[in-house]
Amino acid sequence: MSCATCSNAQGGTPRGCRNNGHCASGGCGKLEVHDWLAGVPLPGGQQPFDAAEVHFKNTRKGFYQAPPSMGLQPGELVVVDAGQGYDVGRVSLTGELARMQMQRKDGATGTHELRRVLRKADQESIDQWHAARDRETDTLFEARTIVKGSGLDMKLTDVEYQGDGTRAIFYYTAEERIDFRGLVRQLSDRFRVKVEMKQIGARQEAGRIGGIGSCGRELCCSTWLTDLRSVTTSAARYQQLALNPQKLAGQCGKLKCCLNYELDMYIEAIKSYPSQNAKLRTKQGTGVHQKTDIFQGRMFYLFKSPGSAPVMAGFPVEYIREILRLNKEGIEPELDLAMAAEPVEKAAHDYENVVGQDELTRFDQKMKEKRGKRKRGGKKKGSLAEGGPARRASSRDQSPSTDGQRRRRSRGGKGRKGGGPPKPPAGA
Repeated sequence: MSCATCSNAQGGTPRGCRNNGHCASGGCGKLEVHDWLAGVPLPGGQQPFDAAEVHFKNTRKGFYQAPPSMGLQPGELVVVDAGQGYDVGRVSLTGELARMQMQRKDGATGTHELRRVLRKADQESIDQWHAARDRETDTLFEARTIVKGSGLDMKLTDVEYQGDGTRAIFYYTAEERIDFRGLVRQLSDRFRVKVEMKQIGARQEAGRIGGIGSCGRELCCSTWLTDLRSVTTSAARYQQLALNPQKLAGQCGKLKCCLNYELDMYIEAIKSYPSQNAKLRTKQGTGVHQKTDIFQGRMFYLFKSPGSAPVMAGFPVEYIREILRLNKEGIEPELDLAMAAEPVEKAAHDYENVVGQDELTRFDQKMKEKRGKRKRGGKKKGSLAEGGPARRASSRDQSPSTDGQRRRRSRGGKGRKGGGPPKPPAGA
């Protein structure tokens, strides 16, 4: 996603606006919202909603009272009341969409208790805001050094300066409660600002930092996900996933939020399936449930019978229901295990190369061409035909010699003809 100020260079490559997150039109930041009500007129007699959603650094947002007479539009920079001083942010939502978002998050649409939008940001306020933002990286590195020297078991994640540069919010993660009263004094004396410490969780940390997940896309918590619900291992069990922490954990070290996306569908589908605790009594042995494939509509059982090896077999759900019905009547049916081995027909997909990229097998073809060139390139140096080292070594190995001569050569001595004892040294 790119903002409206990002033009394209030759060949369609985006140049980028180089505003580093300060774009006035949006699109480059995190948790962007598409105004799907833009251009839709209000019903007759209804007044516009007198509040707007303002987006600050990373994932921090807030609702502020904004009279309709100000004429705010998404993407504009505004100066808002921060309690002590002022802050600068970008308008992300206005009108009825801001009302719906406020009701979804806070459950109410009252605006009388909200802080106000003071004015639209002028150039002086924007320059002061940029200067404060430029100090954040150096402040974070120095603050981490101070925390390390204090011996506190905490990790500083991010620093956010207020728009007027008088206050700084330090975001940190910690496993236990931290007594940072002494740290606040050190940070306040060092950076000459009012310090506010804010503890966040591992998922919120990943959302502020951002990154690429194992799926190849940007992290959901930094692009659109705001409701960070808890994820348990039961979500993986319902979906028949292996409980491998390395595959189930995300960039934050916690279970992936996407495990909850399809969980409701799995739960509804499993409700219509036979109980997993029910055992199948057949002439081939007793079947114990192992796994369920809800996409293919098959249930897999492990059959054990005395004197034979266990056999894993999968059957359609209707067939399992019929077996359980016969078991209730006291009948043990005979199963055809070959039926379970029948391959399931897969739908054929005709993919089309719409992006102009080469096939993935192009490297295999290049390797075949290289091997063919090596075979046609003639014999290598040192081969048997050229009398190289390989041939000389083989000739030495084939020369007749006794075990005694081999032992004497290994000690550096010279053997005599006939294999007799060596001559004594001179003067002996």
